[in-house]
Amino acid sequence: MNTVKEMRIETDRLIIRPFIQNDLLECYELMQDEELFNYLDWKVTSIEKFKRTFKWWIDLYETTYDGDFKYNFAVFLKDNKKFIGWGGFGIIDCFYPDKEIYYLIGKKYWGKGYATEMMNALIDYYFNIIGMNKIIALAKPENIASNRVIQKLGFKFQYFVSGLPKKFDFYNGEPYYSLTKEEYLQKI
Repeated sequence: MNTVKEMRIETDRLIIRPFIQNDLLECYELMQDEELFNYLDWKVTSIEKFKRTFKWWIDLYETTYDGDFKYNFAVFLKDNKKFIGWGGFGIIDCFYPDKEIYYLIGKKYWGKGYATEMMNALIDYYFNIIGMNKIIALAKPENIASNRVIQKLGFKFQYFVSGLPKKFDFYNGEPYYSLTKEEYLQKI
């Protein structure tokens, strides 16, 4: 069975691995900062609701690569093992069966290149280990930092999202970017 349960990636400054139950409180504490959700379809939740979400994240590691996967990974600084956020890739309902990248980094770690470093490693894993051929990225136009990260990663702007049904209205107006494995391999 091909799953990410045993995945561990080390970059120059980061350790990226699947969440384990012991990560729950650190992750929950990080996600109490409302400012982190200015550009995400998420809000601060109770610990009870977050426990259900966290369990779902861990349960998703059982999904095989050929399934409708959505994988979230914990990200730590390599030098002090401090939890700084999470990132991942997986299905996005409004563009099914396309898979997207996403991430969240704690505010005190913004502007240090961690998002780009993490997502470079995860995209490499996505294309070269999982064997996928295309991935997409979306970000609110006013989220200049995330749009820069997406562009640094080599994604190409395709169009602005429009006309999605009401339940996906959050994404209307966002730039839709894509990156193919071929484009990625040319970049590296």
